[in-house]
Amino acid sequence: MHRDQSEERHTGGRVEVQLACFRVGHLYYGLDIMRIREVIRPMKITPIPKSPAFVEGVINLRGAVIPVVDMRRRFDLEIPPDGRKTRIMICAVSGRVIGLKVDEVAEVRSYGRGDIQPAPHYIKGPEAEFFLGVCRRDDDLVMILDLEKILSSEEKIDLETLGAEAESTV
Repeated sequence: MHRDQSEERHTGGRVEVQLACFRVGHLYYGLDIMRIREVIRPMKITPIPKSPAFVEGVINLRGAVIPVVDMRRRFDLEIPPDGRKTRIMICAVSGRVIGLKVDEVAEVRSYGRGDIQPAPHYIKGPEAEFFLGVCRRDDDLVMILDLEKILSSEEKIDLETLGAEAESTV
């Protein structure tokens, strides 16, 4: 997590990080709240030819063309129709804006640094790099996402190219 961009609070000597908890499939994930600009309901998504498989397309949000990554596709999960709780989290990453389509945005929780454990060592392969760590959410575990890694694996997204292609098709 980027310390300079994280929402950290000092409460009684304890450093806390605020994470937005969201669900993709049956699992919960966490993302640094300072990365999220807003959460919106699904809207018309325009597909972009030749984009990576996990990029569902682009949306036009108040005049800004924003690529949308379907997190189910990113994690190679089954793709059901959008549900009542489906949301798009508009996030900032490396000076760019993207949308993350998730099944549900649950809540914002504060965690102390000691509450966050390293990602399980049994996660191997390219997916292992997606996670910064893990923490508890009641009886569930929350995998903390590294947003840069979600977007910069082998299937790198050139968001500026996608945006330019999108504007020509929208």
